[in-house]
Amino acid sequence: MKICHVVGARPNFMKVAPVLRVLRGYAGVDQFVVHTGQHYDFNMSDVFFQQLEVAPPDVNLQVGSGSHAQQTAEIMTRFEPVVLQRRPDLVLVYGDVNSTVAAALVCAKLGIAVGHVEAGLRSFDRSMPEEINRLVTDQLADLLFTPSEDGNANLVREGVSPEKVHLAGNVMIDTLVRMLPAARQTVTADVPERFVLVTLHRPSNVDDSEWLDELLEALAGIGQETPVLFPVHPRTRQQLGARGKSLAGARGIRLMDPLPYLQFLGLQTRATVVVTDSGGIQEETTFLGVPCLTVRENTERPVTVTMGTNLLVGRDLQKLCDEVERALNGSGRKKSVVPPLWDGHAAERIAAVIVGEAVAAIAQG
Repeated sequence: MKICHVVGARPNFMKVAPVLRVLRGYAGVDQFVVHTGQHYDFNMSDVFFQQLEVAPPDVNLQVGSGSHAQQTAEIMTRFEPVVLQRRPDLVLVYGDVNSTVAAALVCAKLGIAVGHVEAGLRSFDRSMPEEINRLVTDQLADLLFTPSEDGNANLVREGVSPEKVHLAGNVMIDTLVRMLPAARQTVTADVPERFVLVTLHRPSNVDDSEWLDELLEALAGIGQETPVLFPVHPRTRQQLGARGKSLAGARGIRLMDPLPYLQFLGLQTRATVVVTDSGGIQEETTFLGVPCLTVRENTERPVTVTMGTNLLVGRDLQKLCDEVERALNGSGRKKSVVPPLWDGHAAERIAAVIVGEAVAAIAQG
């Protein structure tokens, strides 16, 4: 059985690593990895493969940046010849980035089976490009691996055949569990005892210049009381640079380059509170029991709110500041329980389904 794994952005890399590792243990499984090059900066891409102990991708499409339409179309154009040449039996796509939907579309038109890892997540906000990617990919996929029960419910409501859907758990937590001891060792002596960790990259936050200015002013105000560590995503830095905006002089805010996975995970383990708009970080903070304030009006990972440490603050800057203060004084939201199947074994369940499906197909002739 030949399996192609398609990745393109840093969240994909944490998800593919455990699946690759587990499938290597099955006889008769041949694997190769296609990196679309959607994220091409070293700190957003290459270093992740190194830290996760994953071999360099077998194919790099080197697509680079562009509009959603340009990037999706370019991935499809460059991915199709790879599929036609290598003829995988199954293509596994991960998450909700443009690489995910582009590869799924190519395979659907060529009649090649698609498996979607992290299927069924919904924000119910179609203004988010990622939501469109999720919806389309899940309609095209032949195997859908969900991280939580709400994913199953969403897919049933959308008419996806239950036979295709498998509750596998959160594969990103597999990587977190495995790498956590090493991540803790990366925290250096200059990291403050108490600090706010910030990440921002979504267009709804960084492409709206007026809102971004207000948000940065609020963070600067927080930084006057408590250190703020802010690894700046390339998209965010580009938006700031385009307007000649800088936080370099803001007291209490430490601007940083994008961090490799281990270093950022290490900071998460030590943070007093995390302010983010990232879906994956909502999950990681829930597992770690670290308070998380999400600068969005909705989330495709509601289990992090109902069971975890996540709180949506939307565009309410007063709420953001108040909740940061509550976290700092110990009265903020506490961890309840880790969601079911976020146990470090999701990749094993995914691999068992894939191999079982292949055996069943052979038996049927």
